Amino acid sequence: MDIIYSAQDLMQRIEKLTSDDSVCQVFIPGKGQLTIVLQAKRQLSIAEEAQEDPELREMLQASRKAHEVGEVMTTDEFLKSISKSDFQ
Repeated sequence: MDIIYSAQDLMQRIEKLTSDDSVCQVFIPGKGQLTIVLQAKRQLSIAEEAQEDPELREMLQASRKAHEVGEVMTTDEFLKSISKSDFQ
């Protein structure tokens, strides 16, 4: 069990957690013993997210259609079209 004296110590201990070493116990003076459990969330692919979210699916389809007919702006064109005043 690690004794934690600062937030930096705690973050360093958390960063060491992996899917194989996903549980640790630490002691924080004045607070007590804590058990930390890493719960890795499965990342969905874009296709899986679109399957689950009808609005996202529609947005992607609309974006593809706009790209096919040339109704798009490149990143370079977009950056040239904005100015500092747009963010004030």
